[in-house]
Amino acid sequence: MTNEGFVIHVNDSNFEEEVLKSDKPTLVDFWAPWCGPCVPMGSIIEELAKEYKDRAKMVKLNVDDSPNTAGNYGIRAIPTLLLFKDGDLEETLVGLTPKDRLKDLLKKVL
Repeated sequence: MTNEGFVIHVNDSNFEEEVLKSDKPTLVDFWAPWCGPCVPMGSIIEELAKEYKDRAKMVKLNVDDSPNTAGNYGIRAIPTLLLFKDGDLEETLVGLTPKDRLKDLLKKVL
């Protein structure tokens, strides 16, 4: 696990601990370095991580490095965002998603 600013990078080995067992709602960004739309999505996730740092968790999972977790959640396109609360999947969004839409989702689980 590495931290880049306020965003936590997770992988197959620590996904359960960091996401499913988190005491805060957690937004997971499934991405890859070669994915064009993942770059602006990553910037949005970084901004949200700063804004919600005390209330929610933002994590990124590289699908190339962690194929098991991506496969477990049926990730077929990236970026894909999964929102978890208390270990349960609350919402799935595929593709570049506007920041306002993500803030609306986060408000529902906070």
